[in-house]
Order: sequence, then structure tokens, then C-alpha cells
Amino acid sequence: MNYSEQVSDQLSDIDLIVKARIDRSEIQMLCKLVEGLGHLGVVTTTNKQIGEVMIQTTKQCWPELKELVEKMPLEIEFL
Repeated sequence: MNYSEQVSDQLSDIDLIVKARIDRSEIQMLCKLVEGLGHLGVVTTTNKQIGEVMIQTTKQCWPELKELVEKMPLEIEFL
């Protein structure tokens, strides 16, 4: 295994993608709130019609981000 494969393998163990569903009218607010948290994660809409989003974060940041998202004035279902 060469160096770039080793680095890629190490990074894939760090990254975490969480799928969730939220009311489509609240997607933009979720994006802004998570963006405001800075380093914890990034939200991407995967299916606007059914309110499906993807939260990109790391295994280390996820517990804190999940706790903060659950306290937001939004109803979110983690898939």
C-alpha cells in the first residue's frame, strides 16, 4: 500500500455521513444553523421533495453536533 492509499484509508475512518429527514421548509434553517457552528459539520440537501439531507462530519465531532441539532427548534429524524 502506497502513502496516498494509507492517508485515504486513515481519512475514511475519520469521516462520517449522517442521513436525516426534516420538513422541507426547514432545510435552509438547518443548513444555516449547522454552518454557524463552524467546524462541526456541513449539511447538503439530497432530496428536497422529501426533506432528505446529508450531514458530513467526523466521528469526533458527531456527538457534539448531534446534541446541538437535537436542541434546535427543528424536528429532525436521523435515518
